[in-house]
Amino acid sequence: MEAKRSPYLKHLYVCVNRRDPPEASCAPGGSEGVREKLKSYVKENGLKGKVRVSSSGCMDLCARGPNVMVYPDHLWYSNVALADVDRIIEEHLAPLVTESAK
Repeated sequence: MEAKRSPYLKHLYVCVNRRDPPEASCAPGGSEGVREKLKSYVKENGLKGKVRVSSSGCMDLCARGPNVMVYPDHLWYSNVALADVDRIIEEHLAPLVTESAK
């Protein structure tokens, strides 16, 4: 086994778990669109290699999904709609773009 520090400044996990109805899960709530919007921002703003957006399985808060976790910030967002992604970007990713421009 080999252990290394993560090469990413931020790592966002977006739950895309899909369960059969009537069970609650994140994917039917639009989590795949949330993930894609985050990934597009990373790509379009030159953050590839600095920020990783990963699909996640169940985070055990299905009834409060879609769920997004941001590390190393240790923040967990629940009930995330596509319209909420701009706030996540503003708070966690946009500062990295500004830092890169310096």
